[in-house]
Amino acid sequence: MFAFAYPAKFTTGSDGRVLVEYADLPRVATDGEDAREAFEEEMDALGSDLSIRLTLREEIPPPSAVRRRHRLVPVPIWLAPKLALYLAMRDQDVNNPELARRMGVHERVVRRMLDPRHAGKVEKIQAALALLGKQMTLEVRDAA
Repeated sequence: MFAFAYPAKFTTGSDGRVLVEYADLPRVATDGEDAREAFEEEMDALGSDLSIRLTLREEIPPPSAVRRRHRLVPVPIWLAPKLALYLAMRDQDVNNPELARRMGVHERVVRRMLDPRHAGKVEKIQAALALLGKQMTLEVRDAA
């Protein structure tokens, strides 16, 4: 199972701005006027970085354990299913044409499901994940 949330360190600078950084994603950092704004900005920065990694077919690092003074930042909901499919395909060494064949669709359908710029139907991704032996669930829990 892959948790689609990354631990981030939130620190307040001498100017009062809140800086957010990740150990797992060293090229991602942002800040905000306060903790709320920093959290919102960080979700955007996290989504941007992971979208680029997905588009370039780069490695998606797994989230590390939450450490003291870290908070979990969730991957944007529009991106998490695409990442789940990408990771399942990589784990099983299934390429786009093979998944398309299993689904009975044209290969461009699979490309769109993996494209962060394309707003596809999550039900198609759920069906693709099921063919790969995966089940996508959604969890809602109390905020820290």
